[in-house]
Amino acid sequence: SERQAKAILDMRLARLTGLEMEKLDEELAALRVTIEELRGILDSRDRRMEIITEELTEIGKKYGDDRRSEIIGEASSLDVEDLIADEEMVITVSRAGYVKRTEVDTYRAQRRGGRGLQGMGTKEEDWVEHLFVASAHEYLMIFTRSGQCHWLKVWQVPPAGRHSRGKPIVNLLNIDPSDEIASVVAVREFSEDRYLLFCTKGGKIKKTALSAYGNVRTVGLIGINIREGDELIDVQLTDADNEVILATRNGLAIRFRESDARPMGRVAEGVRGIRLGADDEVVGMVVVARDEATLLVVSESGMGKRSEIDAYRLQARGGKGVINLKTNEKTGKVVAIKSVVPEDQLMVITRNGVINRQRIDEIRVIGRATQGVRLVNLDENDSVMDVARVFPDPPNGESNGE
Repeated sequence: SERQAKAILDMRLARLTGLEMEKLDEELAALRVTIEELRGILDSRDRRMEIITEELTEIGKKYGDDRRSEIIGEASSLDVEDLIADEEMVITVSRAGYVKRTEVDTYRAQRRGGRGLQGMGTKEEDWVEHLFVASAHEYLMIFTRSGQCHWLKVWQVPPAGRHSRGKPIVNLLNIDPSDEIASVVAVREFSEDRYLLFCTKGGKIKKTALSAYGNVRTVGLIGINIREGDELIDVQLTDADNEVILATRNGLAIRFRESDARPMGRVAEGVRGIRLGADDEVVGMVVVARDEATLLVVSESGMGKRSEIDAYRLQARGGKGVINLKTNEKTGKVVAIKSVVPEDQLMVITRNGVINRQRIDEIRVIGRATQGVRLVNLDENDSVMDVARVFPDPPNGESNGE
């Protein structure tokens, strides 16, 4: 106001200076108090935590609402298998125990009689002995000649190129170096309504519930009890309601009902499947599960044929069987039999590691007691070691290692 302005103008300069100094002293005192407080906070962790708690509580009261996320007691861990596509793979095992997995598309289909592609680089004393198709997430039940059983996931088999030997399987499994792989079966789960059907070189067969093998151990376990002088040659996954065909090296075969073999324990040795002649042995077993299937027979010289299943009359288990292939010097001995349909494809594997892939419908159906036709041309000193059935489309459910 005008009166206040006049009063200020009437003050002496010294009094005005004194008022300003008083104000500065008050500000200095307040700053010293604040500095002392802040130093106390910096020197005391408890004081800092108290302040943080008070501030967070105040923020919560002012801005807080009901929790929208859910807190659970356990956190699910990510399995490596979840990151791997469940695709079909070709698993190859050599005589010396080298294993690898390769994409199915690596082997293109060829016409009957072609020379084939090199499927595995092998040393002179080694050759491809097993080749089969399985999905990446399946279990591989690996059975040895001595009857031991081991487990491995398909995706755990090291990937390798077509010309690579792969890795020693003894580095992946606890297998006796003196033992050899006899058969591999791929399964997704060890269900109680499925069975494993075993076949030995000496003509024995054994049927055991798949669930008896569900206790996966790193050291493996007994799959079948093998007598001295005999060895396991094949294992097939079944549902106990099929027919079985056993074929011998000298060209005989027997067909009987699977129900003729009652279920037995895991460590049993089995019962007689076929009565063998002198110097003969079983080379393969087929579980007939498809009505439209035919029986494929392949000899060591590359000859082969398809015959109707009905051409093999049903017999009682334990008989001598009938002629399966007329063996002679040209055909050589029988090396393998498979149950096939026209939509399937075939891979023929030789001792030198050559793989020939062809369509089954290119192999004509002929009589049972015949020599067959030429399936693959072989180099000198080479012979057929095994054959594998390949599905043109991914199959559903479990698949047998073939």
